[in-house]
Amino acid sequence: MALLPSSVRKLLVDSPKADATLRISLVELEIAPGKTVKTTGYNGSVPGPLLRFREGQQVTIEVINDTKEPEIVHWHGLFVAPEVDGSEEEGTPLIPAKTSQRYTFVVRPSGTRWYHTHVAAGRNLNRATFTGQFGMFYIEPKNEPGRYDAEVPLCLHGWKPYLTSGAGEGTLEPAYNLFSINSHALGHGEPVRVREGQRVLLRILNANATMTHQLALAGHQFEVVSLDGNPVPNPRLVETLTLGPAERVDAIVPMNTPGVWILGEVNDRMRNQGLGVVVEYQNHSETPRWVAPSDTEWDYTVFGSAGEASDQAATPPEPLEIVPLVFRRKFAGNNWVDHWTINGKEYPKTDPVLVKENHRYLLRFDNQSDDDHPVHLHRHSFELRNVAGTKTAGVIKDVVIVPHRQIVEVELLANHPGDTLFHCHQQMHMDFGFMTLFRYST
Repeated sequence: MALLPSSVRKLLVDSPKADATLRISLVELEIAPGKTVKTTGYNGSVPGPLLRFREGQQVTIEVINDTKEPEIVHWHGLFVAPEVDGSEEEGTPLIPAKTSQRYTFVVRPSGTRWYHTHVAAGRNLNRATFTGQFGMFYIEPKNEPGRYDAEVPLCLHGWKPYLTSGAGEGTLEPAYNLFSINSHALGHGEPVRVREGQRVLLRILNANATMTHQLALAGHQFEVVSLDGNPVPNPRLVETLTLGPAERVDAIVPMNTPGVWILGEVNDRMRNQGLGVVVEYQNHSETPRWVAPSDTEWDYTVFGSAGEASDQAATPPEPLEIVPLVFRRKFAGNNWVDHWTINGKEYPKTDPVLVKENHRYLLRFDNQSDDDHPVHLHRHSFELRNVAGTKTAGVIKDVVIVPHRQIVEVELLANHPGDTLFHCHQQMHMDFGFMTLFRYST
C-alpha cells in the first residue's frame, strides 16, 4: 500500500474542520416501486452530494470508509497532486475498511467535474463504478456568465449488471437490467419542473461503468455550451447528446414547447428499463410524450473551430512530439473477458509514457479494435486536434471517445508534474489491461 509523504500527512492532520464529508456505506435504493437496488454509495444516497466550491478555494474533504473493503475516491477532472488524486497507481493510498482519510487541495479548473471510486472490479460487478459511488463536483468560475434561469444536475447509471456474451467472438460483456437518472427510473420520482420561456441548464454526467448513452428531449433541442466542464468555442443547437462513460455535457435547453415530455435514452430498450426523466411544464399534467429524434449523429468537432489552437494550447513551435498509443483487443477465449493492450502490452506491463514539464505533445490514439473507447487522462486536460480525419481546435476535454477502427489526435500540455494515470473509462477494459502511466522526466 502506498504511503503519503510526511509533508502531505502533516497537512491532513493539521487541516481545519472539513468543508465536506463523504461517508462510504451500504445503501438501499428504491429505483421504482418494487425495484430496490442494494449498492454502495456516499452519505446514504445515490448520487452522492453535489460538492460545490469556488475556483481557487482550498478545501478539505473527509472520506469515511464504513465498508468492509478498501476504497478510494478519485477527483475526476481536477488538477490535483497525484498523492491525493485518488489513483493507487499514481501513489494515492487506499482507505482501509472502517477508517477515514482527509484530503486537502485547491479546486481547479472551474466547471462540471465529478468524483467516484477508483478501485478495480474485475468480474465482481458489485464493486467499483458498477456501484453507486459517484457524485458531481461543480467548481464555480470566478466570473459566472449566468446565461440560464435554472440548473439541473442529471447523473446516468445502470443497475443490476450481469455478464453476457457480446456480439464479437463469444466473449463476456456487461449488460444491465435497470437504469436511472439520479436516483429513480423513468416515471418515478419527481419530474423536472419548468416554465415556458425559461433557459434551463442541464449538467449531465454519464456515471455508467461501461455504456455510452445517447439522450434526446422530445420537442426540444440542446445548446451545448461545455464538454467535460470546459466551455466550447462554438456552442451549437443539437437534437441529441452522446456521452461515453465519465463524460459530461452542459447544455442549455430553451423551454419553448409547453407540455409534458420525456428526456431519455434514444435506445428504446434502455429507456423502457428506466433511463429517462419526465420534464413537466407549469400548469401541464398530461401523459408524458416521447418522440424519437430524427438526427442521432454526434460530432465533437462541430463545437470547435477550424482555426488556430486555443489559449490552453496556443500554436506551438513545430513539430510537436508525436506519442503513438495503439489500442488492441487480446482475445481471452470464449465465455471469458477480453484483455486490452496499449502499444502491445497490458497493464501493469505497459511502457510508461515519458513527458517533460511544460512540453507539448500530440497524443495519437489509434484504436485498432472493434470497440469504442472513452479514454481518460488524470490530472490534465487535452485539446482535440483531429477526430477520425476531421481537424478541429478549441475543444478541451479529459475524456474522449475514440471510435472503433479510427484515430483521434489530441494536444497535451504537460503542466502538472507527477505520475499520471491514462486508461479507458470502460471499467472492464481498464481492469483487464487498458492502463498506463504518464511519467515526467527531468
